[in-house]
Amino acid sequence: MTLPVETEGLTKRYGHVTAVDGISLTVRPGEVYGFLGPNGAGKTTTLRMLLGLVRPTAGSARIFGEAPGAPGHLASVGALIEGPGFYPYLSGRDNLRVVARYSGTGEGRIDTVLDLVDLRDRAGDKFGTYSMGMKQRLGVAAALLKDPRLLILDEPTNGLDPAGMADMRTLVRRLGTAGTTIMLSSHLLGEVQQICDRVGVVAGGRLVAESTVAQLRGQATLRVVAEPLEHATARARALLGADRVRVRDGGLDLAVEPEKAAWVNAELVDAGVAVSELRVRERTLEEVFLELTNDVG
Repeated sequence: MTLPVETEGLTKRYGHVTAVDGISLTVRPGEVYGFLGPNGAGKTTTLRMLLGLVRPTAGSARIFGEAPGAPGHLASVGALIEGPGFYPYLSGRDNLRVVARYSGTGEGRIDTVLDLVDLRDRAGDKFGTYSMGMKQRLGVAAALLKDPRLLILDEPTNGLDPAGMADMRTLVRRLGTAGTTIMLSSHLLGEVQQICDRVGVVAGGRLVAESTVAQLRGQATLRVVAEPLEHATARARALLGADRVRVRDGGLDLAVEPEKAAWVNAELVDAGVAVSELRVRERTLEEVFLELTNDVG
């Protein structure tokens, strides 16, 4: 199987500054891959190397098995990097015509991509009158003109209001469901958690984790608040083992399947413990991200 994206030790240095430090990752066919990290973590530089816009200092990258920028894969890749750049005095449709002519793709897909991004009704309006969300969606439309197998989006919700962010998430989910492989960079953890199949977490130019969102978040736990806490702790450890019981913030986090909540509650009550709260707790991607990047400079 030829992977849409595969890197090995990908590195970029600017003088004494290492922007990207030995990143090895894979993007599989048909998935929405979240490239997650804070601003300045090296996400955009990595994407630029994947597109052949920046030459790596060390390491390698392959796009559908070929080097970035190779003619063989350019027709298969669409990208929106650091926001769209269009002529403000031209309409959305005319801007797409310009892109189509320069890219040699023809104008046959313009109406199709306008429909995909829900801009058909405003296609005749000048780009300069568009809202930020509409401008971003037109940028995605331009990236889709070639009907790419791989779509690379760099912070596509940057600068958008909540409604615009929701529209962009819906669009990305729709494209992913249709089978387009998408690599999406973002610093917004909630966004990635909602729309991505797998995630690569980058900090300080280094890849610190790569997995599914579910695997990164780990198993759900039971949160128990009970009195007396010491008695509850001792009983929980006797039931589950000390390694599955954590005392935190005046309560207990129990590493046990959520469906055992009623059993845990009954055992604690039978032991004379007053349980005031018992609920399933799932770690957010934000908590995981902070744990992974806490010691990364």
